[in-house]
Amino acid sequence: MKGLFATANDMTLTLMRLVLGVVFFVHGAQLTLGWFGGHTLMQTAHGFGMMGIPLPLALIAILAQFLGGLGLILGCLARIAAFGIAIDMLVAIFTVHIHVGFFMNWFGVQKGEGYEYHLLVLALCVLIMVKGAGALSIDRALGSRSSS
Repeated sequence: MKGLFATANDMTLTLMRLVLGVVFFVHGAQLTLGWFGGHTLMQTAHGFGMMGIPLPLALIAILAQFLGGLGLILGCLARIAAFGIAIDMLVAIFTVHIHVGFFMNWFGVQKGEGYEYHLLVLALCVLIMVKGAGALSIDRALGSRSSS
């Protein structure tokens, strides 16, 4: 367990964790709570079902974004939160976005979005999984307490 919470008192990690956490919490809140123009959890899960994704897997993906984002904001189990988001992004790449190509649909001429955004998210997730939550995190507080 010690390795799960171990992290440096690094403000750069904190910034990366917070940015990723806010992005995924807000997106997850759209998918679970209907905030920011989204739908409720069951409406979103039904939409995933229309894409052929079974309900249990849809719920896991949706909650990985919402709870993962919250975990990253708090710096609580940040490595696990980043891992969940990374898996979610890998699945999104290989099931939805890979056929569109690399680039986002900046000019509205593609039939969908590419996976460049997802690669950036994966890079931030790997950083957090390897280095931890950084400063100002519950993980750091727990890691510091267990080492003393």
